[in-house]
Amino acid sequence: MVTANGDDATAGTEVTGGSYARQTLTVGAASAGATSNSADLVFSGMPACTVVGVEIWDSAGSPVRLWYGALAASRTVAAGDELRLVAASLALSIS
Repeated sequence: MVTANGDDATAGTEVTGGSYARQTLTVGAASAGATSNSADLVFSGMPACTVVGVEIWDSAGSPVRLWYGALAASRTVAAGDELRLVAASLALSIS
């Protein structure tokens, strides 16, 4: 989750604080170059912030950003709130 979106050359600004922690993404089989999250992504104990986008990174020793994108609508959360992206709400595609 990011509070400022990145671009092709620069990563966004990741949420920090509260109990925010990166989550493991699971996706369904791709069809026509597209897939989505197959399970809810739940971020508990968020800090007060406005989330504007999502970035997907691998879990290597030197992580590589695999995908990024803006949310359709920014989400403002209060300290301690939960932010949930329900299954199939994160659409990923390659065009």
